[in-house]
Amino acid sequence: MNKNFHCCATCEHFRAEKLEDGMRYYCARLGFDTKTTYQFNCWRPKDHIRKLMEQDQSNK
Repeated sequence: MNKNFHCCATCEHFRAEKLEDGMRYYCARLGFDTKTTYQFNCWRPKDHIRKLMEQDQSNK
């Protein structure tokens, strides 16, 4: 199975903040608003995503 783990929502810099008028998703490192599915070259996966990626590699 080919999974795509690379997206902002799986990055250690991704933050979600609940506001009165909805949610704000942003990159704590860059300071920019983002969306969960966006991808940037600075992506650093969260620890649990790294483990999932390792499991996916070992299952091939």
